Amino acid sequence: MVETGTTIQTDKPDGLPLQRRIWAIVSVGFALCMSVLDVNIINIALPTLSQEFGTSPSATTWILNGYQLAIVISLLSFASLGEIVGYRKVFLSGIGLFCITSLICALSDSFWTLTIARVFQGFSASAITSVNTAQLRYIYPKRLIARGMGINAMIVAVSAAAGPSIASGILSVASWHWLFAINVPLGIIALVLGYKYLPRREERTKRKFDTISAIANALTFGLLIYTLDGFAHQEEMDLLAIQLIVLVIVGTYYVRRQLRQETPLLPLDLLRIPIFRLSILTSICSFIAQMLAMVSLPFFLQNTLGHSEVMTGLLMTPWALATLVAAPLAGYLVDRIHPGVLGSIGMVLLSTGLFLLSRLTPDSSEIDIIFRLILCGAGFGLFQTPNNSTIISSAPTQRSGGASGMLGMARLLGQTAGTTLVALLFSLIAPAQSTTLV
Repeated sequence: MVETGTTIQTDKPDGLPLQRRIWAIVSVGFALCMSVLDVNIINIALPTLSQEFGTSPSATTWILNGYQLAIVISLLSFASLGEIVGYRKVFLSGIGLFCITSLICALSDSFWTLTIARVFQGFSASAITSVNTAQLRYIYPKRLIARGMGINAMIVAVSAAAGPSIASGILSVASWHWLFAINVPLGIIALVLGYKYLPRREERTKRKFDTISAIANALTFGLLIYTLDGFAHQEEMDLLAIQLIVLVIVGTYYVRRQLRQETPLLPLDLLRIPIFRLSILTSICSFIAQMLAMVSLPFFLQNTLGHSEVMTGLLMTPWALATLVAAPLAGYLVDRIHPGVLGSIGMVLLSTGLFLLSRLTPDSSEIDIIFRLILCGAGFGLFQTPNNSTIISSAPTQRSGGASGMLGMARLLGQTAGTTLVALLFSLIAPAQSTTLV
């Protein structure tokens, strides 16, 4: 082990041996799938939870919002912590807490118990997603890192898209409690495999954790998400104006503090790299587009076409299945086709599929819907793999945590913005028109 400047370097081999690598990938895959899936797996059960706990629909959404908000405000902090104490420690701690909070969620008998447990579940999911991509540099040999990105992108994309399908399947045979209970055995498997097989040798930075920046980060992104949600739900303008003023003050202080840091919590140093900055922006746009479809399409399928919740989940499945095929295929092709070209092809397919979805009518058949979703899913998978690979590979090795955190933040900001845009559009467009808008 060699210490140079502020970085502690380890004499690590080029990736893990094949057998150990496979089990490490399984651990990362299980943990990542759970953390991403639980962002929106609860959507379909929200009406049931509202009736069971006697809460209003708007209050019940905090079971979902609390989870996502916890991830947003803490993701960059956990990524920074991973660079200091090690990605493995942060990752395994996140899995352990996720198992505990999932069990509490499954056993909850009140709205507040479930909501608070979901917030802490969100923090544990943040620890998992903040460093999972950074670990790939130590799991895979350099020549196979793109394929590893493909597998990772596939897991994230499929998990994000398959939430309604998996939820409808579970709810068709069991109560909502099993939406959380299913995480416990999967989490234990991921924890045991991760403890045994994840790489222990990592390149770390020798610096102290910036607590003040972590607090400013949480306030900035928390206020940003809460204010966007307030605009979407047409809250009082006086309250929104106060939130905006506080956001500008705190956000300005946060950014100025980061500009003075050598390795900032908000990786402004990485955003100065043109290809990194461009890839992050396109990643945000892709997830905005995905959530616009994922959130609005169920309204069309149920309110206009009259499908049940279970049927809606099944009709949404082709997107996830197409991504399941396209993402690892892109990981194989990225060594043969320039990432920019491959990603552009994926984005064209995604844009074409979304445009065709917007042309659906009340007379559209199931085949019409499935074909469009396959096109979207294939394009989404072909884009995510080369784009994610570019984000991670363009950052210095010792800043892998910051790059991984920004990759996760791009996904979360895109998903949140997409969901908010749907709510805003539905509030502005007449109900008769909004049910046909996708």
